Amino acid sequence: MQRIYFDNAATTPIAQEVVATITDVMTNHYGNPSSTHQYGRSAKALVEKSRKTIAKSLNCTASEIVFTAGGSEADNMILHNAVSNLKVKRILTSSIEHHAVLHTIEALKKDFDIEVDFVNVDPNGEVDYQHLEALLQQSELKTLVSLMLVNNEVGTILNLEKVIAICKNNHALFHSDTVQGIAHVALDLQKAPVDFIAASAHKFHGPKGVGFAVFKKGFGINPILHGGEQERGARAGTENLHSIAGMAKALELAVSNFEKDKIYISHLKQYFITQLQNSFNGIQFNGNSNHLDKSANHILNVRFGKDYPMLLFHLDLKGIAASGGSACQSGSNQGSHVLNTILSTQDALKTSVRFSFSKYNTKAEVDIVIGVLKDILLKK
Repeated sequence: MQRIYFDNAATTPIAQEVVATITDVMTNHYGNPSSTHQYGRSAKALVEKSRKTIAKSLNCTASEIVFTAGGSEADNMILHNAVSNLKVKRILTSSIEHHAVLHTIEALKKDFDIEVDFVNVDPNGEVDYQHLEALLQQSELKTLVSLMLVNNEVGTILNLEKVIAICKNNHALFHSDTVQGIAHVALDLQKAPVDFIAASAHKFHGPKGVGFAVFKKGFGINPILHGGEQERGARAGTENLHSIAGMAKALELAVSNFEKDKIYISHLKQYFITQLQNSFNGIQFNGNSNHLDKSANHILNVRFGKDYPMLLFHLDLKGIAASGGSACQSGSNQGSHVLNTILSTQDALKTSVRFSFSKYNTKAEVDIVIGVLKDILLKK
C-alpha cells in the first residue's frame, strides 16, 4: 500500500540535507556549549553560527534570537515577558489563535489580572482591522496585540504590514505566532518590524522539539525556565545543539528555495482544488483556503456536503494522512475551535478535512487521494 502524507501543517518530513547536518553534529560536536575546553568552545561556536544563519534568513540581528524547545515555548516566553517584564496590562488577540497563545493568555489573565479583548474575525478567518484599531483606541493601558501570521487550520494570511502600522499608530506592542507561516510567507523583519515572533523547526522540514523566539532589540528577557545562564540568561538548559544546527539548515534551505517551492506547492494545491471540484458536488472550502493569494499555499481545508464521521479513519486505512483540524488537538472530541468560530452551526457539523502539502508531494499522489475519496464518498 502506498503511503501519502498530506498533513504537512501538523509536521513535515525532515529534509535529507538537514538529517546530514544533524548526523554530523551528533557525531563530531558532542561537547557542552557551556564548557570552557575546546569541545565546549566548538559546540558554542556552532550554536552562535546557527543563530547568525537564522538571523540572516529573517533579516534581523543574531542577538534578537532565543532558542527554545518549539513554537509553544516561544509563544509562552514572549507572552509571559510582555506581562511580567514589559508591564503589559492588556492583550488583544483573536478567538482562532493557536492554543499555545490562547491558553497562555488565559493563564496570564488569571495570574496577573490583565485585560483581554478579542478582535472580530469574519467567516473567512480574516481579522477585522477596523475593529482592531477601534479596540486599541478604547484604552490607554499598555497593550500587546497577538495575531498569528498564518492560521494553522484554514491557512488565512494576516496582513502583517497593516497590523504593524495599526499597532505603531496606537503605541501597542505586536507579537505574531509565525509557526505556520515561515517557509510559506516571505518574512523580512526589517521590512516588517514585528516586536516578537515565534517559530518551530518541524514546520519547515527541520527537527521536532526545537524552535526560537525573536525579541526586538532593546527588550530585556526574564526566563520562564530557571537553573542556568544559557541563552544569555534568557533560558536555562543545555542547548539542543544538533537540533539547533538542523533548524538553521532547514530555514536556510527554505529561504533559498522559497520562490521555487512556493510555485510548486501552489500549483499542486490548485490542481487538488480543481480535481475536488470536478469530482464532488457540494464541496466547499473553509476560510480562504481555496484562494491562493489569501491563504498559505500549503493548506486546503475542505468541507464536504454532510457528515462522514469515519472519513479520516478510512483515509488512514488507505495509507493517506490528513487532519480533521489541528493535530495539536488530537484526541479531543470538541471539534476545531477555529471552524466552530467561523462556520455556522449547520456547516460545523459537516465533515471538514485539512489537507496540507509540501515540496515532496506530487500530482500523482493527488490523483490517488481523489480516487480513494471517490471510493469512500460516492458509494455512501
